[in-house]
Amino acid sequence: MKTKVALNFLALCCFVAAPILLAQDPPKDKSADVRSITGCLTKGDSANEFTITGDDGSTWELKSKTVKLSPHVGHTVTVTGEVWQSDMHGAKEKAKETVDPNAKEHGHLNVTKVSMVSESCKK
Repeated sequence: MKTKVALNFLALCCFVAAPILLAQDPPKDKSADVRSITGCLTKGDSANEFTITGDDGSTWELKSKTVKLSPHVGHTVTVTGEVWQSDMHGAKEKAKETVDPNAKEHGHLNVTKVSMVSESCKK
C-alpha cells in the first residue's frame, strides 16, 4: 500500500513539474546574440533577402519583416538584429573557429533596425 501511494505521489510530482521544466528558456549561445554590423548592403539571392559585408570582412545574410532594406542597397549601413543559425550552420562555424581563430564570421541576421552611414559603399 505504501509503495502504491509513493508511486502515485511521484507520478503527480512529475505531472506538475513537467510544464515548468519545459517552459524554461534554453541556454543562450552565440546564435542568439543581438549584433550590429556596419558594411555594404547588397541584394541577396532571392526576394526579401540581402547580404552585408562588414568592415571586418565578415558576411551576413539578412532578412527582415519589420525594416525595409531594399532602399539601402548599395549603401554603407549599420544593421542591428538577432543572429540566427541552423544547427548545421552553427556547428560548421564553431568548427571553422576552432581550426582558424582568425576566420571571418558568417551568419544570418533578422534585422530590426537599419541606419545609413553613407550613400555608397566606397571608403
